[in-house]
Amino acid sequence: MLSLRYAILAGTAAVSALGPVQAYGQSQASATVADEGSAETTTDASIVVTARKRAETIKDVPAAVTAITGDTLAERGLNSVREAAVLSPGLNINSDGAGRAFVAIRGVGVTLVQSVQPGVGLFVDGIYRPNTAYLNNPLVDVERIEVLRGPQGTLYGKNTLGGAINVITRQPGNDLAVRASASYAGPDNQFIAAGSISSPLVQDLLSVRIAASHQQQDGFARNTLLNKHGNPLNSDSINGTLRFTPGAAELTVNGYYDWIDSVNIPYSRVSGPQAYSRDLTFNTLNQVKYKYRGINAKLAVPIDVLSSKLTLIGAWDARSATNVESDVDFGPGDFARAKGGDELRTKTVEMRLDSDISSTLSTLVGVFYSREEADGVDATTLFPAFTGLPFAVVRNTVNSTRADTYAAFGTVFWKPTSDWEVALGLRYDHENRVANGSVVTVLGPLGSTGGALPAARIKSDEWQPKLTVKRNWSSSLMTYASVARGYRGGGFNAPTAPTRTYRGDSAWTYELGAKYAAPDGSSGVSGAVFYNDYKDYIGLNSIAPAAGGGLVTVDLNTGNVESYGLELEGFVRPLPAWSIRGGLTLMHARLTDSSAYTQTTGRRLASDRLTFQPDWSANLATDYTIDLGKDQVVLGANLTGKGKRLAATLNQTTPTTLDGYWLVGASATYRTGPIEVSAFVSNLFNKGYWESYIERTTLQLAGLPASDLGIMGDARRYGVRASMKF
Repeated sequence: MLSLRYAILAGTAAVSALGPVQAYGQSQASATVADEGSAETTTDASIVVTARKRAETIKDVPAAVTAITGDTLAERGLNSVREAAVLSPGLNINSDGAGRAFVAIRGVGVTLVQSVQPGVGLFVDGIYRPNTAYLNNPLVDVERIEVLRGPQGTLYGKNTLGGAINVITRQPGNDLAVRASASYAGPDNQFIAAGSISSPLVQDLLSVRIAASHQQQDGFARNTLLNKHGNPLNSDSINGTLRFTPGAAELTVNGYYDWIDSVNIPYSRVSGPQAYSRDLTFNTLNQVKYKYRGINAKLAVPIDVLSSKLTLIGAWDARSATNVESDVDFGPGDFARAKGGDELRTKTVEMRLDSDISSTLSTLVGVFYSREEADGVDATTLFPAFTGLPFAVVRNTVNSTRADTYAAFGTVFWKPTSDWEVALGLRYDHENRVANGSVVTVLGPLGSTGGALPAARIKSDEWQPKLTVKRNWSSSLMTYASVARGYRGGGFNAPTAPTRTYRGDSAWTYELGAKYAAPDGSSGVSGAVFYNDYKDYIGLNSIAPAAGGGLVTVDLNTGNVESYGLELEGFVRPLPAWSIRGGLTLMHARLTDSSAYTQTTGRRLASDRLTFQPDWSANLATDYTIDLGKDQVVLGANLTGKGKRLAATLNQTTPTTLDGYWLVGASATYRTGPIEVSAFVSNLFNKGYWESYIERTTLQLAGLPASDLGIMGDARRYGVRASMKF
């Protein structure tokens, strides 16, 4: 749900692989092997992933994993992790602006506001990104995306109780590789250009890769007050890799820089969830500018005497945001505006040792440390038309948060026979978070009130175990059972909130799964059934009585959740030229106890459903290749859908439900040598659906002119795309 704390001044009110055998887009002839940095070719039909911090074929990983190749991202025109989420069962991502994304896996780890730590972890080349906004960022020269469902804390740490998303960029090697692509689509003038070059500098010793992209679009919303585009996007990205391979050791250095110029909260004021509209009535464009940059290095060294490999990782990442000016009353009345910005800096180091003790026993152990520093400023003005006059009211807020996390982890892999494997892992995390800041409200000639905030602290010590048992029935069939616990760290509310801090939430997940691959590679299927016991769920932020009067927004532990369901995904080749692949999730995620919400806010929830979480989602894609001798024509079609979802709502009696929807896409591609040219269309039937939605009770409680607020998903887009690679 949209965080409203930016909009209200004190004393008034406070103002959201294809797991089984083969990855999406993976050819029968080859696959890509990646050990979080190295890439080589294999003739095996299965893609190799690093879900367990080791290189394994996806059909052998005893977990629910989907891998989406970079080629599939390009063929489907998917430019961010948020857009690619439709290809992974159980993964649900929505957004209400360039700076925020709402993410959950299997209804667990729901993250609806920026101030709450992620419940699904995002990792790029093995480096943790601590903010969900990264899910909106452009994907540049990506080898694949791995989506790991279920708690991953044993190997990946806190904030992965729902799962983890690994983005792996292409790595340079001994061969020259050049890629370039461009596309144009309407009617919103979307233009995307990208390119990369990878080359050896010294054969077998030093190689380099550099990639860049540019994207711009007008968007489909229109600000009718200002007569301007309401949801434009302009982004530039660059990243690069330097790979040094002296002997058996390997040193990889990665760097990136993203510039994002877009808008936040482009909500339309509507009368209900069937009143679709793209008209905005803000007094400003709500423009925001983001800069993301970082550098990381990984050294992998074999220790032959111990039959081990030592891996050292160090990283620095930063995100800075500038809120040019926001209309935070969400309507044509000019009641409140805000300016400000924030800076998030993260340093991480990790050391792990992967050892073969014997032919049947191996271990993976390590230690981890991270330091997060966040600083933000916000100036919110009531009745901005009076700015500069003696009775102007301005609230100035400064926030500062520091967080240190220490962890030690280990997993033992035991294979008593070639058909059985038992993996037992455990991780200990210690987190120490401190919040400081100030709130000063200037009341014109009456002077100012407020001052420094009292420091708030959170300390937590958490254990995250995982046990997995795998059985290989044949070279084609594998089954597994697992039980795991994950947790997410807590956070801070305003000093006037009834609860200054809130606890982290946690989940125990029980899972049974199976994976089958036909020996001839013509088909494959994987499935899993799961049950999540989700405690202290950090739900949608709410409004509660503030100390000293008025209201204040709070993040809080809403209660306990039960989530269970079924996931299926698979592919089949009825003919050598024809492929069909898809996935399905059936899920029941419900609050079983919301008394914690009532105790904090004095209010009740109208529904036991979780915000934006559908009971079903599905995707289906098919491709048919027409051989023209040296050339090919590929005809493709795809279908994605979601079931009904609960909108963000604080209504105590009547829930607001968003309709389910299906989206259809199609493409026709001509291939000749290294060149491809495609014509494509997405949302072919121009289906209206909501990307985000806030029911009017939130504005009513904040003392603002009430209306439902909605952001529609993209309309029909059609265009052409060309690419080249050699």
